[in-house]
Amino acid sequence: MAETLGPEAVETYQRDGALHPVRAMPADEAAALRQKLQAAEAAAGGKLEGGLKFKPHLLYPWLHDLVCDPRITGPVSEVLGDDVLCWASNFFTKEANDPAYVSWHQDSTYWGLSGPDVCTAWIALSPSTVASGCMRVVPGTHAEQIGHTDTHAEGNMLSRGQVVQAEVDDDAAVDVLLEPGEMSLHHVRLIHGSRANTSNDRRIGYAIRYAAPHLHQLYSDEDSATLVRGEDRYQHFAPEPRPASDLDPAALDRHRHLLEVHTKILYRGTHGSLGTIPG
Repeated sequence: MAETLGPEAVETYQRDGALHPVRAMPADEAAALRQKLQAAEAAAGGKLEGGLKFKPHLLYPWLHDLVCDPRITGPVSEVLGDDVLCWASNFFTKEANDPAYVSWHQDSTYWGLSGPDVCTAWIALSPSTVASGCMRVVPGTHAEQIGHTDTHAEGNMLSRGQVVQAEVDDDAAVDVLLEPGEMSLHHVRLIHGSRANTSNDRRIGYAIRYAAPHLHQLYSDEDSATLVRGEDRYQHFAPEPRPASDLDPAALDRHRHLLEVHTKILYRGTHGSLGTIPG
């Protein structure tokens, strides 16, 4: 499977702030990943919630391998540069007939990173359709950082229920339709959101946040990232080892500390929490 986008696709990404669909893997591989996720959820007693939502690639080797997959990092490197870090990842899962939604927002608002050289690869493990509440993007809205208002609204999947302080033309929004194994790429400042899942199947997406190594964290000296391509000549982020096994005790200890670091970054100025992880 191709590990490159090509100049026309890169130009589209730079113009629109988004690119989709991009085939990351065959559908049967996506189905196998979905089965692994469901097995992990069964072992955890339900959907990966609380601290398990935060950087699960540091707790499950199969997710660590996924964030390092050249079929994903190759296309990302064409928009970020040869050297790429995985700064974070998380599942965005909507259950069948789930009213949960994502308000219009820019990812960069509370992340505390020093610049916008950040790209999200959103990988579909189930069909992402209009009915299932696919991501919606507003092309060309990635030029600047816009202020946001915290709502902490019930049903909003975002950490602070943040909503961009701008008039968003709903008619200009584009539905990001993906089949299992396909991904979208979007810029950290692109305005995007999603509606409720009205279908009879789960909508499962794995969002991987990739960053250029020259960036640094503005609000902590303890932030970390995983080098997934090229080299890190800046060393602004502590390295992250691959977990030895699912929920390995040593990985859980490291993860617990990083969760505390990120909670302070993401919720600075408020009293929110990313949750807890099992001891």
